[in-house]
Amino acid sequence: MSDDIDPALVAVLAQLWRARTETPGRAWSLSKLAKQSGLPMSALRRQLTGLVEGGLVEMQMSEEGTGSAWLTEEGVELCRAVFGEDA
Repeated sequence: MSDDIDPALVAVLAQLWRARTETPGRAWSLSKLAKQSGLPMSALRRQLTGLVEGGLVEMQMSEEGTGSAWLTEEGVELCRAVFGEDA
């Protein structure tokens, strides 16, 4: 990977890819993604916002502030190219 790529972004994508391969068809909660990626919730949400805007991730939020995220098909294709077929 290039040194220009934010390591937090890579960590989030890696965990979303892992989530897809370990639990196909199920989104991971934001709290689990934060814990698994080693990021504070604010940093995770910032990364996810950019990924949603880029069309790579979808995110669902509740009124209580909890939520979940998962890769779009475009995100799956990117992760497959970056991380390989299996996480």
